[in-house]
Amino acid sequence: VVKEKNRMGECPVWEERENALVYVDINSQKVCRWSPVTNEVQSVSVDARVGSVALRQCGGYVIALGTRFAFLDWDTQAVTTILELEQDKPNNRFNDGKVDPKGRFFAGTMAEETAPGVRARRQGALYTLFPDHSVIKQLDQLDISNGLDWSLDHRTFFHIDSLSYAVHAFSYDVHTGKIACPKLLYHLEKEEQIPDGMCIDAEGKLWVACIDGGRVIRIDPETGKRIQTVRLPTPRITSCCFGGKDYSEMYVTSAYDGLDEATLAKEPHAGEIFKITGLGVKGIPQNFYAA
Repeated sequence: VVKEKNRMGECPVWEERENALVYVDINSQKVCRWSPVTNEVQSVSVDARVGSVALRQCGGYVIALGTRFAFLDWDTQAVTTILELEQDKPNNRFNDGKVDPKGRFFAGTMAEETAPGVRARRQGALYTLFPDHSVIKQLDQLDISNGLDWSLDHRTFFHIDSLSYAVHAFSYDVHTGKIACPKLLYHLEKEEQIPDGMCIDAEGKLWVACIDGGRVIRIDPETGKRIQTVRLPTPRITSCCFGGKDYSEMYVTSAYDGLDEATLAKEPHAGEIFKITGLGVKGIPQNFYAA
């Protein structure tokens, strides 16, 4: 549905109030908004790689860029820093993020590659930004903090550390926002490659985008089993969310960075955004950051 190609399209969020899909292109340092009505993409350039975007209750967005949390005012394009983190790790940047059921913004970090396929290990962490702008570190020594979401009863937090090739489930205290007691939920099969972004559907099942696996997979958290696979027409599938007027459509982002020229020539859809219909299941609206 979006032909404008993204170097590293990520973190799609359906924004009901704008009837639009908001997402980031991490490596182009842009926050983007696509209207399915006009088919137009608008974007705001920022001064660092932007890993995630989420809706703000009072309008505009909260974003995680470089190693800081910030607010983005869409109309003025102003970016206001809330807090800087990890200033001792100049090679780190924020990656995926999402707002929890109580309006707190969870986002994690990762080390950038220093050469193709080379990155320092266990440099990432997962943070929670509270509505009063305080921050706690929830997890440490992660490789690539990635997809995240919460169970429908708000008792479980799901998280992906990409290089563990797995989805983990944590107990989650909705009152404090704290997570604890990790357990392995699903380990990806070889052909599924690396887990990236993730979202939950209205039946409580998880959808995981498989980067380099060219697919999204549906996992049942009750059984830890994969129950569905949807293949997409390009390999670097990065994230997914539900949207549209009744949340019955799935939007899927992709990337072209990381593909060599020979592969790119064979992958005309790399970096585009796709819509999947007919899944027979709906998603749920996104939470708003409560400040």
